[in-house]
Amino acid sequence: MFVDKAKIYVKAGDGGDGIVAFRREKYVPEGGPAGGDGGRGGDVIFRVDEGLRTLMDFRYKRHFKAQPGVKGRNKSMHGANAEPLIVRVPPGTVVIDDDTQEIIADLVHHNQEVVVAKGGRGGRGNTRFVTASNTAPEISENGEEGQERWVVLELKVMADVGLVGFPSVGKSTLLSVVSAARPKIADYHFTTLTPNLGVVDAGEGRSFVMADLPGLIEGAHTGVGLGHEFLRHVERTRVIVHVVDMSAGEGRDPYDDWLKINEEVRLYNAKLENRPQLVVANKMDMPQAEENLQEFRTKLKDNHGIEKVYPISAAAHQGVQELVYAIADQLDQLPEELTVEEVAAVEERKIYRYETNKEENDFTIHRENDIFVVESASIEKLMKRTNFGSHDAVLRFGRILRKMGVDQELRKRGATDGQTIRIGDFEFEFVERE
Repeated sequence: MFVDKAKIYVKAGDGGDGIVAFRREKYVPEGGPAGGDGGRGGDVIFRVDEGLRTLMDFRYKRHFKAQPGVKGRNKSMHGANAEPLIVRVPPGTVVIDDDTQEIIADLVHHNQEVVVAKGGRGGRGNTRFVTASNTAPEISENGEEGQERWVVLELKVMADVGLVGFPSVGKSTLLSVVSAARPKIADYHFTTLTPNLGVVDAGEGRSFVMADLPGLIEGAHTGVGLGHEFLRHVERTRVIVHVVDMSAGEGRDPYDDWLKINEEVRLYNAKLENRPQLVVANKMDMPQAEENLQEFRTKLKDNHGIEKVYPISAAAHQGVQELVYAIADQLDQLPEELTVEEVAAVEERKIYRYETNKEENDFTIHRENDIFVVESASIEKLMKRTNFGSHDAVLRFGRILRKMGVDQELRKRGATDGQTIRIGDFEFEFVERE
């Protein structure tokens, strides 16, 4: 089964906790602090594997979680960092943040990687909190939480040639004739619902990958008839082969069909208008096809300056080999790889000290009845890393808030001794210091 879209959850590993420990050695009565830092949590990394052609694996597994870092050890030993979780994706995968709809990465090359979720930093052990006034601190930090997010994966088929056209114009038949692919072929619209790929041998050591893309209809650029699901695969092709039914079946006009499909492609992505295109007149073995072709050629030449049209009958294997040679010649004139717009990598997390980074020290205070609510991303992050079971850690937390000016601002807002202060999910009692 071909799957070209999936929504998955990724969670990087949490950092390991730092620990409080002291040296315990014979003849060393006051050995000092010896608590090590925790290890960093594992990142979640997407890596391109050229052996994959579909997002089928994500249909059955939708949650990916990296391992947490190891807690710090005594004797000042650092906990082990967790190994990253490698998630393999096919070439042509676009990674999109589900909340913001921002494109995180566009993965096209074999072994190309992107960090989709970064692991949390490990917490510091008590050896990191030694000061001249406190040579034996009982303070350690909890590990930072790993990043988590829902992402949407969209696969855009990586093929040299894309067959486009209205439904039932013979695209699948053409692919089955020129390659070993066996797409579903039937006498009704939308027989093809997912792209089919085939390798075409053009002789003289030349070959290329051809994609039979599902048929388009008028309004496809707005999503009509699953238009967006089909059109995105055209973006990756180096050459567009536009197949037109020259038998004018169902009362259709070949020239009008050609105009409508090109307009849908242009409206979906204006850059595709400049993509090399070969026009193929199929079903030439049908009655009236020759007369329709003459009129079709005249309109293309007079209105668009296009002189070359390739008449074929895919069902009767007529003119197919000439078309294959023409496609190969066109590909030889183009760069080996399609240029893909660079997407900014996932931003690295900032590492800072809470006490000194003023940019992260912003906070707001508002009142809800008798409760003062303090909102600050940096303070909430600090709380998650603070071990409130340690008296020294609680005192340090209070010092940081005073240095940030939280106490002073609370007094300005009217906070008095004993009132409740809420920060995140925690509530504290305000204590007026002498």
